[in-house]
Amino acid sequence: MSHAAYVIASYLVAALTVAGLVLWVVGDGRARRRELKALEAAGIRRRSAQTAGGDDK
Repeated sequence: MSHAAYVIASYLVAALTVAGLVLWVVGDGRARRRELKALEAAGIRRRSAQTAGGDDK
């Protein structure tokens, strides 16, 4: 049991790191969705989106 504090601390640091990364990815995804929505509202479309006339280059 002499290493219990080290093991518990290691698991805690790992769990906090993973939780932080998950929160970061979720927050970044939401920010990108907001940016895409703003760009689409401004009339800017993706290059991969089909045109109205169907004339792909």
